[in-house]
Amino acid sequence: MDQPTDRRVVRTKAVIRHALTELIEEKGFEALTVKDITTRAIINRGTFYLHYRDKYDLLQQSEQQLIEGLIAIISTIRPFDLDWHLSLDKPVPQIVNVFEYMNEHADFLKTILGPKGDPAFHPLLKSMMWKYLFEKNITPLIKKENALVPTEYLVAYITSAHFGIIQEWLMQGRRESPHDIALIMTKLTLKGPLYAAGIFNVMKDPDLGKED
Repeated sequence: MDQPTDRRVVRTKAVIRHALTELIEEKGFEALTVKDITTRAIINRGTFYLHYRDKYDLLQQSEQQLIEGLIAIISTIRPFDLDWHLSLDKPVPQIVNVFEYMNEHADFLKTILGPKGDPAFHPLLKSMMWKYLFEKNITPLIKKENALVPTEYLVAYITSAHFGIIQEWLMQGRRESPHDIALIMTKLTLKGPLYAAGIFNVMKDPDLGKED
């Protein structure tokens, strides 16, 4: 297949996914039909079925593509000096890349995570994260033998915490830039919520919590 055809396919799929996003927001996934999608995308049914079996295949492929893009970025993260990043008040670069990627796909991602979205997306994200962390990564950031808690709980905590930050950022209209929200996630990920809340500092120096 030549490059012009590839670009046409990419554009067509983007138009179809945009139509899907709008329709889920308007009427919910279960209520929409392939006819709704083709009408909104201004394409014929033959064009739709050239790429997707049905609306469920469209949703699954769209979600899978989004997650694979995220994993491609996350999988480049290697062990690093966390104190160095925090002392310079800088986010991990790959986390910035993740939020830049999500910023590009924000409408679809916000819809999928919203009340009319797909409740199966979170388990899918968790499954992909498990594979990245413990199965497919040649040089894993986290090694099972080093974990201080059962790995299934560790993965559940990591994915749920990150999922919550992403969802809040999207629902609040992406007020922070990808760099700023990545710095927030870096601090929460590398030092934990108690550090981010300032509790550890108070514990180390009780006078910090007292009024003059």
